[in-house]
Amino acid sequence: MADFRSDRMPSPEGEGRAKDALEAAWEKRLKSRKAINTKVFAAMPEVKNVLKGYASARMFDAIGFWVMWQLNGGFEGLQKATGLSRSGMFRRIALFREVFGEHPDVYEFPGLTVDPVAFVEGMNELRKKKAAEADSQS
Repeated sequence: MADFRSDRMPSPEGEGRAKDALEAAWEKRLKSRKAINTKVFAAMPEVKNVLKGYASARMFDAIGFWVMWQLNGGFEGLQKATGLSRSGMFRRIALFREVFGEHPDVYEFPGLTVDPVAFVEGMNELRKKKAAEADSQS
């Protein structure tokens, strides 16, 4: 395993670009709904951070689900690869549709593409490399 301790980033956030972009997006959204949010946050100040984390976790789950859906060839492939129950799959599809408004099989993320062939080939090469390293250490 590579040791990156001598090539440290300024913090665990790296340069903080992703964090800054997300915070700016949240602030913009909160400002656009200021009249409603002011009343809610005045009554319960902790709601801002709770909702932010909940929405972020849902987005993280939904995007990850979409990537896995694409890489595994849809419902049957993903169910087989992950062992998820049929009802678990339908719950995740429903979550995805709730967040993005479309089924994961037809939704396209701007700026995000998945190449299942390249992924399978790359993972196979990685598996071979790890096996060769393990054999050489034996």
